Amino acid sequence: MGSPKKNQGKGLFAAMTSGISMFGNAMQRSVTGLLGYEGVEVINPEGGKDDAEEEAVRGRWKQEDRDSYWKMMQKYIGSDVTSMVTLPVIIFEPMTMLQKMAELMEYSYLLDQADECEDPYMRLVYASSWAISVYYAYQRTWKPFNPILGETYEMVNHGAITFISEQVCHHPPMSAGHAENEHFTYDVTSKLKTKFLGNSLDVYPLGRLVFFVTCVTLKRDGVVLDLVPPPTKVNNLIFGRTWVDSPGEMVLSNLTTGDKVVLYFQPCGWFGAGRYEVDGYVYNAAEEPKVLITGKWNESMSYQPCDMEGEPLPGTELKEAWRIAAVPENDKFQYTYFAHKINSFETAPKKLLASDSRLRPDRYALEKGDLSKSGAEKSRLEETQRAEKKQREAKGHQFKPRWFDLTDEIRPTPWGDLEVYQYNGKYTEHRAAVDSSGSTVVDDVTSTEFNPWQYGNVSS
Repeated sequence: MGSPKKNQGKGLFAAMTSGISMFGNAMQRSVTGLLGYEGVEVINPEGGKDDAEEEAVRGRWKQEDRDSYWKMMQKYIGSDVTSMVTLPVIIFEPMTMLQKMAELMEYSYLLDQADECEDPYMRLVYASSWAISVYYAYQRTWKPFNPILGETYEMVNHGAITFISEQVCHHPPMSAGHAENEHFTYDVTSKLKTKFLGNSLDVYPLGRLVFFVTCVTLKRDGVVLDLVPPPTKVNNLIFGRTWVDSPGEMVLSNLTTGDKVVLYFQPCGWFGAGRYEVDGYVYNAAEEPKVLITGKWNESMSYQPCDMEGEPLPGTELKEAWRIAAVPENDKFQYTYFAHKINSFETAPKKLLASDSRLRPDRYALEKGDLSKSGAEKSRLEETQRAEKKQREAKGHQFKPRWFDLTDEIRPTPWGDLEVYQYNGKYTEHRAAVDSSGSTVVDDVTSTEFNPWQYGNVSS
């Protein structure tokens, strides 16, 4: 049985809403000829057709910047631009992809609850709510910095979790991460595939999460989970209000029992119909629905036991599994409090690795509002990375990640094959040695020079 669609079985009004939504998708207005940009769409999530020109003009770019950027980018239409385009820092947020990986841990207490849960279906309710919880942070329309090869990010002060991520490959860009506490271990290999469409960008997440050997293992019972997320589309990159949509299915499978969760992310329709909505079921191994799950990824998720037809069981009620925490008002980059914590030097672990994302001079300059310095430092780091690559190739050496090892495993995903990197345990040993050193000297972390290089200006 597939996942439920929001409008199924909900009568005339739902059918009308669905029809309007489809009509709205068909009516996405092109600004071809409007401003001289061929084939560029401006999509207003609130609907309407009289404001297409206004929407085109009101983007985050000044007219002269937009013209220059469009001339540079139009040749890449239809291409994967993950690592082939040098982008201006005006579209960036002061965070790297490695830190974005750590944001999955904000609501890690849901994985703790899943591990403690006796009911196998409620275990999947909590685990899938955790998988949904990250989407609020991922709706931010600013682009994170691509990590430098060898760059890392550490977190040791959230929910008793130790987290390490590392940029393990540059072409194609790939990151690996590992988190662990008393309830679970989490491992992810992440590789993005993109398709630039002019005024929008399709993002296909090749990264997959598996809980066990490459992994979230729920430690009490050794439960192994596997997650395949839906693709994401970033709309109005150049013209109009930039916004994110992730229509499609998310599937979270219990590889130990065969149970699974299938959740359907509604596409944003006309006048915003369906935006943020997520609905689905927990199924047993025989693909019979057991628990209905519903909510909005930007608010909360709730659950209710259901019958074989997917209808709520009599005498039961909808209960909340997760709700978004309070967020700062009018934050420039739409950051949560947790995102600010991730960026803060005050929460950095003792003897922070010199390769840590916090230390990137371009990221730090952008955080302080100095776009000129940020752009110059970004260019300098990218040039140093190219020079290091030439030096490494001249020596006949291959880059070797420090905290992760490339395995022989290749995993298929709906969007392409994914090479898997496995955590090698060395960071656990490193952190234990640092924590047991007994040093009472407080380092001035901000004075540490960013240094991810294995070859080049400084040897590790």
